[in-house]
Parts: sequence; C-alpha cells; structure tokens
Amino acid sequence: METAWGEIKNQIKTRVPDNTFSLWIKPIAYLQAEKGAVVLGCPNRFSKDWVVENYLNLIREKFNAMAGKPVDVQLKVQHRERTPSPATLLPHPDQLTLPGMPQKKRPGNLLLNSQFTFDRFIVGQSNEFAYSASKNIALGDPSDYHSLLMLSNTGLGKTHLSQAIGHTILAANPRTRVFYMTAEDFTNEMIASLRNRRIEAFKSRYRRMCDVLLLEEVHFLGGKEKIQAELGYTLDALTQDHKKIIFTSSLPPKDIPQMSKELSSRLTSGLVTTIGGPDYNTRMKILEEKAKAYNVSLSKDVVHYLADRLKRDVRQMESALKCLKARSELVGAKINMDLSREVVSSLVSGEISITTGKIMKLVCEYYKVDLEMLSSKSRKKVYTYPRNIYAYLCRKCSDETLESIGRTINRSHSTVVYATELVEKKMKTDRSMKHQVGLLSKRLDKSLQ
Repeated sequence: METAWGEIKNQIKTRVPDNTFSLWIKPIAYLQAEKGAVVLGCPNRFSKDWVVENYLNLIREKFNAMAGKPVDVQLKVQHRERTPSPATLLPHPDQLTLPGMPQKKRPGNLLLNSQFTFDRFIVGQSNEFAYSASKNIALGDPSDYHSLLMLSNTGLGKTHLSQAIGHTILAANPRTRVFYMTAEDFTNEMIASLRNRRIEAFKSRYRRMCDVLLLEEVHFLGGKEKIQAELGYTLDALTQDHKKIIFTSSLPPKDIPQMSKELSSRLTSGLVTTIGGPDYNTRMKILEEKAKAYNVSLSKDVVHYLADRLKRDVRQMESALKCLKARSELVGAKINMDLSREVVSSLVSGEISITTGKIMKLVCEYYKVDLEMLSSKSRKKVYTYPRNIYAYLCRKCSDETLESIGRTINRSHSTVVYATELVEKKMKTDRSMKHQVGLLSKRLDKSLQ
C-alpha cells in the first residue's frame, strides 16, 4: 500500500503546480489499511482540512484507477514524535557521507546513493561507451583523461554513472576529496558566499580542497554569467592540477541558452559521450533487474510486452513496475498481460494505435506483393524487404506485442526485433528506405484523422 501511495504522489505531481505539491501533497504519509480503507496522515489539522476540501477527490480518483475499483481513502492528522536535532540523526543506509566533509550538511555536500555503482548499471548498446569512459576515468591515470561530459535526457543513467565514478574512486582511496553536487547547488553556495563575504573561502574550497568534482545538470548555468566565469576559473585550477572532473547535462553546451563560449569550451575539453534511450534487449535486462529489486514476479510474456512498449527511459519502466506491484497488493490482482496492458495504457498516452491488418494492407499495396507472400517462408529480397518494413511499422505504430506481430507473418518475436533493428540501422545510410518508411508512416497517421 505504501508503494501505491508513493506512485500516486508521483502522478499527482504532474497534475498540480510544484509549490502546491510541496505544500499540501508531499507531506501526506501512508499510515495503514484498515477495514478496506486506506488511511493517510496529514501533518496537522489545518493541512488535513485543506486537502479534504481541495484534493481528496483527486487522490481517490488515482487510487480507484490504480486498484481498478472504488477505494475508500481517509485522512487523519498524523501525530509525530518530537524530531531529534540533525546532529543526532544517523545517515540513511542507502547513502554514504563523503570523506573530508563536515557531518552537518552544507550546500553542495550531497550524498552518494549506495545503489549507484558500476556493477548495478545495465550496459547496452546505447550506453556502452559512456559506461566504458566512466569506468576508465574512475580507474585510470588522470593524465589520460581528466574530464568527462555525459549528455542524455533524464532517466537514462548519467547520474548513476557519475556517482559510480565517485564510489569507485573512494573505494580505492577513502581519503580522496570528492565533491558531488548539482550546478544549482554550486550556484547557491557561491551566492551565499558572496552575501556573507566568504567568497575567498569558497574559491579555496573548490580550487584547492577538491580532488574530484562531480557536477550534475550544468545546463542549469545558462544565462548565469558570473557563475559561469567563476566555474571556468575553478575548472582551470583543477585541470592544471590534473584533478578529475565529471559533468552531466541534458543539453550539449552549444545548445544551452546564453552559455559562454569559454565555459562551453572547457566543458567539452575532455571526453564527451551521449547516452541514448535503451534498446529492446537492454530494456529487457533493466526490467528483469528492477523486478527483482522490487520483488515483483513477471512472466516472460509480460517482460517482453513491457520492454516493447516502455521505450522512454528507466523511470518509466520503474513506474510501471511500481504500478503493477501496487495493483497486486491493493486488490490481489494477478500480474498478467491484461493487467500489464492497463498499466501501460496509463503511462503511454497519445501514441498511434493502428491494427497490424491495416499496416499489412498498406505495405503490400505499396510494394505490390500478395498478403500471403508477406507471411511465407520465402527469403527472396522482394519479400523480405517489405516484411522487415512491416515489422518495423508494427512496432512503431501499433499496440500489439512482439509475439502478436510475429504470428501475423509466421515468425518469432526475436525475428521481429531483428527486422526492426535492421530497418533502423539501414535508414541511417539508405535515403531511399528512410523516405519510404517516412511516407508509409505519414499515410498511417492520416488514416487516424
């Protein structure tokens, strides 16, 4: 149940403004399930009354959708024990305090997640170079590569690799001064240092007391001229002393608005790698590993279906697994293909949904082949070419599983995967094929209008 509430919170976060979520929804905690009702706890009576009046219907709506039936949601004031002072709190077991830093958390002193290590990272075609480069800079001589910039959209593993570098370096030498932070933390700390007239201490901290700098989300620095200049000087000092520097960003420096040429040049002076979306086989591995971690039992068919439909990022796959686990816990539902389709439909919205029959008819008419020949055993190019195009379009434009697509042409799901990847690869060099696939895709789009 607690897992279900955590997932519902994430869903509500996309429906309300950030400040509203932080003030009213985020503090609500799961308490218990009693007499068929889910009991949630608010921090005080005022908060409870406000949530009941303004957000209870939304919360119930999300629980009902997840359970597949009406759920009685009750709110109570959560009576908390007096919170001990920060000095007496023990660190979270999943977090490690970095050596050489004060125990009391200050801006820029973020913690490394103990789960983000190289041995827990799923390596695939889309992230293989980033993984190898990260491991090289963590284990290698800084004179070879002193800096690394990893580029990717959110949820594709750049933070995992960045922290894995920190873990590996600290494992080899626990006394190494590793600074891990976001660009926003760096900015806030510099502003605070300016206000408190401690800018020299700030400069000394990063230029002379840092051995490894792990700086996340450098795209945040766009338009911040003074911060960019100070970071540039810091990077020059670290580079001169052969210190290791790792950056992550959602945008290439050249595409970050109002990013100075000087800092852009420094960010790209070392290794630069891009992490793309995971391919099908990698998604399979990720789902299997995450399912083990969440203690969710999935059949092979379900894993194949989820890997085929959830293509955006790791977070989308995690969300699906959490939803499946929650539905199973809430109503005792069996995790099967029907339940998986329901969960996926709530996560993958607005995508093209076209029947395989319509795609087959279009492909056969365009390439002038008989419907029967598309599913025949013939390996002549005149048939294999449109067959591969058909498999590609089915995966991209239909909601059918790999097994279902394969059955329409008397092939296995692995053959469908191979055909799709073959078309994707050829389109990069074969303009004619790219034009044909684009034309057929547009015709399918028009058929929905």
